Amino acid sequence: MQKVFTMSFDPNSLKYDAAGLIPCIAQDEVSGEVLMMAWMNAESVAKTLESGKVTYWSRSRQAFWVKGESSGHVQSLVDLRLDCDRDCLLALVRQVGPACHTNRRSCFYTAVREGEEQELMAPMA
Repeated sequence: MQKVFTMSFDPNSLKYDAAGLIPCIAQDEVSGEVLMMAWMNAESVAKTLESGKVTYWSRSRQAFWVKGESSGHVQSLVDLRLDCDRDCLLALVRQVGPACHTNRRSCFYTAVREGEEQELMAPMA
């Protein structure tokens, strides 16, 4: 006999900072490439889980930001994972187009090697 587990996840059970935010790392579901890091609050976590569209909290605009809403570079949620301390999220996503506002696949396009910055990727065409 197989056991069936039901779990009701509450976004408020996460550990948020003093501003009510939690970092969320977006990672490509297929390649494993780290695409970006942005902030979420409890409501954006709930919106992401409900819609399947990754929704962040923009600190500069003080508003929800559905990734790709204006650019078309959508992030569809595949899986949302919590770290062991419940104070950081990992969103496995299906990314359409570049994830970075600089039009690069990843926001992590600069490396520091032997004390020098090196650009690892050019903007996408």
